[in-house]
Formats: sequence, C-alpha cells, structure tokens
Amino acid sequence: MDLTDRPRRLRADGIRPLVSETSLSASDLIAPVFVDATTDERVPIPSMPGHERVPVSEAAARVRELQEVGVESVMVFGIPASKDPEGSGAWADDGVVQRSIGRIKAQTGAYVIADLCLCEYTSHGHCGVLEEDAQSGDTMTVKNDETLELYGKIAVSQARAGADMIAPSGMMDGQVGAIREALDSAGFEHTPIMAYAAKYASAFYGPFRDAADGAPAFGDRSHYQMDPGNRREAMREVALDVEQGADALMVKPALPYLDIVRDVREGFDHPVAAYNVSGEYAMLHAAAEKGWLDLEEAAYESLLSIKRAGADLILTYFAEDLASRL
Repeated sequence: MDLTDRPRRLRADGIRPLVSETSLSASDLIAPVFVDATTDERVPIPSMPGHERVPVSEAAARVRELQEVGVESVMVFGIPASKDPEGSGAWADDGVVQRSIGRIKAQTGAYVIADLCLCEYTSHGHCGVLEEDAQSGDTMTVKNDETLELYGKIAVSQARAGADMIAPSGMMDGQVGAIREALDSAGFEHTPIMAYAAKYASAFYGPFRDAADGAPAFGDRSHYQMDPGNRREAMREVALDVEQGADALMVKPALPYLDIVRDVREGFDHPVAAYNVSGEYAMLHAAAEKGWLDLEEAAYESLLSIKRAGADLILTYFAEDLASRL
C-alpha cells in the first residue's frame, strides 16, 4: 500500500488554519432587523429564539448592539401600523422602514440595506397589486407591471430616507430595471441594488412570516416565486437581473440551494449573497433545544458551507451569535 500521499499531514493543529480553503468573518454577515410600528416595546418572536421586533424608537439601539459584536451591515424589515390593498405604507415618507432608516443612519455608522417588498404592507399579504386570474376567473394573482410602478416608488422613498442599498424581494419580472430607472430618475444613480435574483417558493420561510406579519391571507406565492425543482431557470432569472442593472445577486434560501449559489458564483462576476432564512435558523435551534446538536458549531458549519459554495455575503439570523467568535 502506497502511503506517500498523506492528506492528514496538513490537519495538525499548527498547519490546519494556514491551509484552510474557506474563511468566515463578521464582515461577511448581514443581520436582519425587524422594526414594528405597532409597539412601544421589544416583542420576542416565538418561532425565532433570540430575535425580537423592536419599536422605531429603538431601531438605532438595536443596530448598535449588533455593531458591538462586529456586525456592521443590517437589512431593515418593517411591520406597519396599518395595511391596505395596495400596501401604500411601503412608500410613505413617514413609513416604518423610512423612519427607522433615518434614525439608524443618524445615530450609527452601519451600512443599511432596505428590504423592498409589499407583502408586509398589503392587507392580503401578497407582494403586489392583485387582479382576478384571467384563466380561472375565481382566483387572484399579482399584476406584474402595475406592481413595478409601486416598487419604484418604494425604492425612491427608501433611498431618500438614507438607505445605502435597496433589496427588492418580490420576484416580479422586470423589477430590477424598474427600480434602477426610478432611482436614477430621482438622482440616486449611485444607490446599488441587491437583487433577490433566485428566490424560491420555499417551505423554509414560516418563522419569517411570523416575524414580519407577512403571511398571505389566501393561496401562496408559487405563481411568482420560483419552483424549488428548477435549476436552469435560476440562471435565466439571474441573467435578466444582471442585464437590468443589479449590483449584487441574492439566492434565497441558502442551505437547500447551495447548488444555485455555486452556479451563480461560477456564472457571474457580481457579488453573490445568500439568505440563511428563518426556517434554517429555527430548525437548528429546535434540534439544539433537544440536545441533538451543538447550536454554535452547527450554525458556524452552516454558514461556512454557504461561504464555501460561493457566497460573498450572508444574510443570517445567526449574525449576532457568531460575530464575536469570528
């Protein structure tokens, strides 16, 4: 037996870190922040242990807590005081996200990414303007092109409030181009767009819908989010967003779609982001509570795998927990 080639030689304590192929740092992580206009105090999110909805008055304080452990980038999600069929609170100058961004930018040096979608703001919980389905006549679907106009209004309001980056997540055809045009026309040509370029209709979003109060009142989002069985389509979606001016490319969810993360990394030169979603976070917590795994080690390994697959940025609910270790 020829044992000339012995990979174990490079696994000793002294050399192991020097030859590690993938590294993870706090600067790779983006922390979600949920701001709730309906409360004056922090409200725990039961399905996401360790996370809370915070009132607008504490948005900056929450970001400072993240900065203390080394997280410098956040994505702001809003829970509005009221909802309507169009989701008009999403582009209001005094909307929950707009007010929160203003406070965060005035009181911290954090990099602020604004989530852009309508599901938290519409009374029906879908990501755009509804119309009766022309084929069935008895179900509702989202009107794509009419929704794009609203996305442009939201983007401009968020940029005006001080957002450093806009992250549209609705998966409407043409959304990046519409937002880019709206931002440029309003004088925000230097504000980048992080496109949710490949966002799947996933079963892993459940806890987020509790956190953001954005569950659809009927049906699901499978007629505008991607089919989990489709891989080639993801590259088509990503290519369209690149053509329309996307600056960074998001894959969501992360762990069940590492093949898509790798495809995007190999196919495009843009920064690649991956969203380690609420269900991925909750299932590790549930297993750890039963003593089946070590939470910190499993979380670290999960994020390392996302980075190894090709992600440059990771949006994750583990950001605060792991940043100090990193």
